[in-house]
Parts: sequence; C-alpha cells; structure tokens
Amino acid sequence: MSETEALDTHLQELRRGTAVLACLRLLERPGYGYGLLEELSARGFETDANTLYPLLRRLEKQGHLTSEWNTDEARPRKFYRTSAAGSRLAAALTDDFHSIAAAIDALPQED
Repeated sequence: MSETEALDTHLQELRRGTAVLACLRLLERPGYGYGLLEELSARGFETDANTLYPLLRRLEKQGHLTSEWNTDEARPRKFYRTSAAGSRLAAALTDDFHSIAAAIDALPQED
C-alpha cells in the first residue's frame, strides 16, 4: 500500500467517527438526506450517500433520530431530526471529542 493510500484509509476512518456527531448536531434542525449531504460537504465532512443513508437509518433505529415524511411536495421526502436521546449523545460525543483533541494537541510533534 502506498503512503497516499494509507493516508486516505486513515483519514476515512477518522472522518467516519465524526460523521455521527456532525449529523446529530446538524439535525437539531430538521433536514432530509440530500440536503444533509450538501451541508456536510460544505462544512468539510465529505460523505457519500452510500455512507450517510445507512447511518441515518441506524441512528433512527437506535432512537437518536426521529423521522417523518413530508408529502406536501410533488416528491415525498423523509425528514430527520435529532431526538432528545440523540441530543444527549451529541453533547457527550462533543465533550469527548474536545478531550481527545486536547490530548492530541498535547502530544509531541515532529517539526
């Protein structure tokens, strides 16, 4: 495996863990899948649909998201929103993320 491929693999693993937190925080305001993909991308969380939609279904099944269908438009869309349990999870993950970031910042770094 080349150095570039290794870096890409590790970056993907790192980002996968932050996708849950990003979704929970962004969906404090209701949103649908495609709009969430665009917002994640605009904020630097590159995610593809094949990753996002299973994640949304899993978070909903776990009780961290709620959903409802909007049938007011020509094409029905499923809107998601962070549940109370999801908000508590997001708060805990955010705190832990900050702790991890501080611990990483305190590690020695080669110049």
